[in-house]
Amino acid sequence: MGNGSYDWRFDSGRVCLDLVAVAPDGPEGLGRWLVAAGLLPPGTPLGPVTGHWVAPFLELRDCVASLVDAEIDHGPAGPGAVDPAIARLNAFAADSAPPAVTAVRDDEGILVRAPLARPECAALLAAVARDAVDLLTDPVARARLRRCEGDNCRRVYLDTSRGRRRRWCASEVCGNRERVARHRRRTAVARV
Repeated sequence: MGNGSYDWRFDSGRVCLDLVAVAPDGPEGLGRWLVAAGLLPPGTPLGPVTGHWVAPFLELRDCVASLVDAEIDHGPAGPGAVDPAIARLNAFAADSAPPAVTAVRDDEGILVRAPLARPECAALLAAVARDAVDLLTDPVARARLRRCEGDNCRRVYLDTSRGRRRRWCASEVCGNRERVARHRRRTAVARV
């Protein structure tokens, strides 16, 4: 996970897919990602995100990636199929209640979300895992899973476009790269 604009995009349509798109590179990076992903209201004191937080988030990321890839590449598994990634995902989802929030007024009197208590690692893991469970058990959402067609991009996103013809995770990033490459190819052919 880095600070580059490509790494910090949240355009997949689901927080669990946004986790799959990045790899937390340590406690500090994971803490920044949790806030940027919207799992916590802005200004929430996260407390110490330690190295003990990183491994379970990476494991959850791998579980979700495995299940999403299988859905996109192979479709539904046979009835009663045993998949350790499903068992692990369910364990993360059931481990703890996601962080509870409450409505409070900010300094300008506007209602904003605030946590009831300092969020713990298990609660944040549960929030992402439950998002993945919701995604993977919703037949409409599952049918909209797509892998970006951009060169060297493996991001997965939900295609909610009209006509379901979206090709890239982000038109302004991968789509733009494809348009530039196409233009260069046409220009090179025209010169010959």
